[in-house]
Amino acid sequence: MSYADHALSRRIADVLRLEPDSRAIEFEDRWYSWRQLDGLTQRVRRAVAAYPAGRRQVGILLRNRPEHVAAFLGVLLGGGSVVVLNPARGDDRARADVAALHLPLVIGLAADLTALVAPGSDSARLAIAGLGDEIEIADAGPWQQSSPAPSGVAVHMLTSGTTGPPKRVDITYDTLARSVIGPEPERASAPTEHRRGVAIVNAPLVHIGGIFRVLQCVTAARPFVLLPRFELGSWARAVRAHRPKAVSLVPAALRMVLHSELSRADLAGVRVATSGTAPLSAEDAEAFYEKFGIPVLTSYAATEFGGGVAGWTLPDHQRHWAAKRGSVGRATGGARLRVVDEDGSVLEAGQTGLLEVIPGQLGPDAEWMRTTDFARIDADGFLWILGRADQAIIRGGFKIMPDDVRGALEGHPAVLGAAVVARPDPRLGETPVAMVELRGGARATARDLAEFLRDMLAPYEIPAEMAIVDTIPRTPSGKPDLAAVRRHFHSSDSVPGRPA
Repeated sequence: MSYADHALSRRIADVLRLEPDSRAIEFEDRWYSWRQLDGLTQRVRRAVAAYPAGRRQVGILLRNRPEHVAAFLGVLLGGGSVVVLNPARGDDRARADVAALHLPLVIGLAADLTALVAPGSDSARLAIAGLGDEIEIADAGPWQQSSPAPSGVAVHMLTSGTTGPPKRVDITYDTLARSVIGPEPERASAPTEHRRGVAIVNAPLVHIGGIFRVLQCVTAARPFVLLPRFELGSWARAVRAHRPKAVSLVPAALRMVLHSELSRADLAGVRVATSGTAPLSAEDAEAFYEKFGIPVLTSYAATEFGGGVAGWTLPDHQRHWAAKRGSVGRATGGARLRVVDEDGSVLEAGQTGLLEVIPGQLGPDAEWMRTTDFARIDADGFLWILGRADQAIIRGGFKIMPDDVRGALEGHPAVLGAAVVARPDPRLGETPVAMVELRGGARATARDLAEFLRDMLAPYEIPAEMAIVDTIPRTPSGKPDLAAVRRHFHSSDSVPGRPA
């Protein structure tokens, strides 16, 4: 089939033409119309569809800007495959990424293309600078001569890269359509008018959460504010100005809002906050509700799943939170969940093992996917994620789950965030070490934190060293960059604080 005529592509095209002069994207205090968005989208679409070989892999150096939204939509309307490139990884790593992929075409800001696409490379280049600008492919030879991309793939999506270098996962047009339109996108009715409410997109487009949020808004004909990144002041101004009914915050951002000077009046109109991508403690969720009167609906998702597979609904939260606190909710979107032992035998309700998933958005022929997450599912179907098996720390024969230690550290009133990793130890095998970021204006020493942990953890779980830093390094999705945390503790230049 032609993926330029897929249900997802048709829905995007229908919405762009629905009410062309109404507002589509607010960026840096300026509104852009659907007509302006469609203009660049169609120019990119024509460039993608211009050559006879058909579908192509198109790299996009994605930033949270309106022209990058248009480029992304244009590739989908042209039936191409978007290869997500992160220009913020650092020039050397991003340049090596582009070179290794041998992409026939790379789209991005002119400065990014100059810095990250080597002269004489295999890639043609398409510079974008604004929604109203004309575009032209430079060095089109590689683009004209390239082979078609694998059939059905809409996005080669970067994973978050929490524990190591980001990987790429293929997400098909079918999966995207089921994720953002519904389980039967071919039968779903297109919007007949634009939504009145304005959403806020603060997740990065190089992460699956940003892509989904943008596509959810576009396919539902909902205008949205696009923030270059999550920054408390600009996010709060957008919330006050547009009073969205729902906001989406990764745990690190939610904790920033929680510990800020914002009041209930600042978040008036918000009925729910959703949170995913990383663990959020029940204590933080409850503190957020106590401060703002807004329930936090956590979820469980992964790039490999093509989206979410479990989450809280508002009715479930109202009925069950007190009894099921700490859970990430129940299966959603037609997903199936089970817990197995190391041999693959299915465990009974309430037992702890490895989580396996059949994501609903992967379609009826999907098979069970083994995760690296320890989990349990109770008799009512509520799921608890208990930590990653591949991150368990074995200290002298005792198993330590880093998330347990992280959660305990984040329970200290001075701590904004923490990250816990293993460090090799010649006697014990490995020991936990922690990087800690304090709240603005707060003070605490490594010794203070160790004393706090003694009432909450077993002695062997207390980190052997704790480094108090200005900012924990994070991935684009807001998770701690554990590889960078490990490098910090292995660096001869680091002088981490010791708890005792």
